Parts: sequence; structure tokens; C-alpha cells
Amino acid sequence: MTEILVQTGVEGKVPPVVKVVDHSAWPVLKDAVEQIRPWQAKDGSIDFGAEGAPDRSDAELAVRRVVAAVEELSPLLPHDAAYHQALVKDLRRWADEGFAVPDFLDSLLAFQPAAHREDGLQHLVVFPMYTQNGNPDRNLEAVVLRMVWPDWLAELERTRYDNPLFCGITFEGFTAGYDTNSAVLFPETIAVREAPERFSWGGIFCDREAARFRRVTEAAVDILGLELPDDIREMVSDQGRCQQAFVLWDMVHDRTHSHGDLPFDPFMIKQRQPFWMYGLEELRCDLTAFREAVKLEADGFSQGRDVQYAVLFDRMFRFPVTGERVRNYDGLGGQLLFAYLHKHDVVRWTDNRLSIDWQRAPQVTNGLCAEIEQLYRDGIDRPKLVHWFAGYELVSTYLAPHPGSRWAKGPDALDLTQPPRRLVDDVLPDEFPLSMFYEALSKKLKHVIASTRGITAESTQRVAA
Repeated sequence: MTEILVQTGVEGKVPPVVKVVDHSAWPVLKDAVEQIRPWQAKDGSIDFGAEGAPDRSDAELAVRRVVAAVEELSPLLPHDAAYHQALVKDLRRWADEGFAVPDFLDSLLAFQPAAHREDGLQHLVVFPMYTQNGNPDRNLEAVVLRMVWPDWLAELERTRYDNPLFCGITFEGFTAGYDTNSAVLFPETIAVREAPERFSWGGIFCDREAARFRRVTEAAVDILGLELPDDIREMVSDQGRCQQAFVLWDMVHDRTHSHGDLPFDPFMIKQRQPFWMYGLEELRCDLTAFREAVKLEADGFSQGRDVQYAVLFDRMFRFPVTGERVRNYDGLGGQLLFAYLHKHDVVRWTDNRLSIDWQRAPQVTNGLCAEIEQLYRDGIDRPKLVHWFAGYELVSTYLAPHPGSRWAKGPDALDLTQPPRRLVDDVLPDEFPLSMFYEALSKKLKHVIASTRGITAESTQRVAA
């Protein structure tokens, strides 16, 4: 059944708003995009001389189908009219110029979702792009999304956590590049002739994050025999509550990258560093969100308690055993959090059962955040290499380095006549291997984690039914 939403129209009229994915043009658009994707090279171009390449006329016809579908769907989304007009021009130019490396800068600049953050607002997005943690190639993708911007979140952003570029979003429909582990829509992934001076938005799919969190957490809790308090168990079973927790977590995490005592700017400036420094940065942002969540809970925001346990469980259960063991900085951050809580008797693994001291967890977790913040503050006065070693010392206080590590042997084991970036080559791909606890957990959770590929809130509802 077509979902009918309500929005205020002209002169008090209330026109129906049809879901884009229920319109007959959406499957046409999706099919045309899926036809084009396999023809594209890694950079997004189409080489008509390559084996298996289409006739140019077939590619042109497919692009015309995309254009026609966009033009048919655009009236449903008047707030995106300027973007869709620029998109059509970019698509036609790409075809007219022979399907070389695509350049969608004009349509990227016209797409401004952060300028109209309205809860429930739909967007139809089509770009040649790679999908982070998904498809590494710049293929054409189409995604229909919906903004998540409830009043309570808007008020917190306005009064406490200013982040004017952040967009919380959920999936409505997508092409193959998002049938993956990707849970973000970032402008820097889009094929353009030159990067804009600054980006004006960034989107994170809180529904995929929440659905993935719920499935992995439920499995981990069962495997580890962890007893959950009633309110936390209810939260894990509630997709809506988890989405609210993740959109708040993401908003605070995202802004933290540019707030605090920062000896370096790890993501705005492309600089080569040992991966544990990126792991500490990501963990710092998560633990800052955790600390703010403790304050929010005290101020009466129920979402604050939910964020605390979303951070703890996702970091401790999913992150360490997800992905390859090659410079896995998110996995490292999860290992560090668990080890820190274990060393401080907040988590105990006894008789093959995990227990958590729920009363002490907030205080001790905030202690790790304070240690990382002190590392950063001290780092402002340190040379780069000294700061890297200080970061290594913090991590290795709680995690055992690989026995073959040169960095673990200290500065005397490295050729310090080389510039710091060269010494990154001496970092092992897995400098801090999994503990025996996590090796065992990984074997039991890997199939659950693999099953979350392409997951959405809708797919979790189908499984529950």
C-alpha cells in the first residue's frame, strides 16, 4: 500500500506525499542504474573497447532512462528541484562526452540536504560514487533516503552540540553499492573534477547502524551469557529506540573530530600515521559521545542511557571482530575499551560467562576518555614521532603488542634517521592481535556479522515476522 504522509501545502491545502520507492518510476530508475554499473571501470568511466563492453548506443539509452525517471520523480521532492536539474545536466554531459571519468561537481554543489533538516523529508540521490565499507569503485548509484531530525535532536544540536553539516538518515531504497556494509553518504566519495573548497553535509544511516547493532548484540549476549538489565534488554529489542541512540551518538561523534585539544587533524589533512593513532581518534570521539550521554541521562534525556550502551556493546562486541586484521583501527579501539574495562574489573569473564558492573561502567569508561584526552593535550607540545610513541605506550598498557613488533622494542629498534612517515612501514599489519577471548568470540560471531551485509530496519522486521 502506498504510504501517504502529510505536509502543509499552499493556502492551507494538505497535499499527499507519495513515497518515492512506491512510484512506478523508481524501479525503472533502479534497473537503469544497475544496467550501467557493470559497464563502468574503477574510475567510473566506460571503455567501449573493453571485453564485454556495451555499444555506446546502449549506454546512451540507459542514461536516458535514468534521466526520464529522475524527471518523473523530481516533482515529489520540490526541495531537491535544483539538484535534480543539475543532475540531469551532469548525466547528459557524461553521455555526450563519451562516458569518460564522470564529473558530477555541479550536481554535488546543488545538493544541500543539511540546509533543510526536516524530520521525515525524502531525498532521491543519484551519483557516481564509491560506498565506504562497500564498493570501492566509483559506480553510478541511486539511493532514496529519509531525514531523521526529531525536535529533541534539533534542539540539542542548536543548544549543545552544534553540527550544522550533520544529517541523520534512513534507507528507503538503494542500488547494489549500498547492498553492502556501507552506512554513510559522504560527498567526498563522489566523482568530481575537483574537490570543493568545503563540504556542506554528511549523512549517516542510523537505521542500518541500529539494525546491525541489534543483531550482533543479541547474538553476543546469548553467546557470552550476559545478563542485561530490563531497560537495556528492551532497548536492544526496539529498532526505533536504537535509531534514536545512533543518530545522537553519530551527531556528537562527528563534531568531536574538530573539538578538543587536537595535536593533529587526522582526517581533514591527508597525513600518514600509524593506525593506532586513528584508532585512538575514533575511540576518543565515541567516548566523548559516551561522556555526553551520561550528562544527558542526568538531565532527563532517555536517549542518553541508550547511547551509553550502544557505544559499549558495539565497541566491545562488533568492532573487534569485524573486518580484516590489517590496520583495523576501529577493531583496535574496541579491543582497547574492553581491555580497559576488564583491567578495572568492570567486565569479568568467569566460568565462561561475561558480567558487567553496570554501576561503575560510566565512571570507568569516562576514565579511558580522560586518558586519551590527556594524551592529546600533552601531544600539542611533542614532536610527531614522540607523540606516536606516547600513543603506542597508552595502547600497549592494556593490549599486548605482537611479539615480532619493532615498535614494541622502542626507538632503538627503528631507523630514526628516516622521516616519521617512513617509519610507518615498520608497523605490522596487525600490531595488536586479538586476545584469546576475542579469537573465540570471532569464530562464534563471524556468521552473524556477515549476515548484516545490506541490513535495514525493514529487513529486521521481516526476520522478526
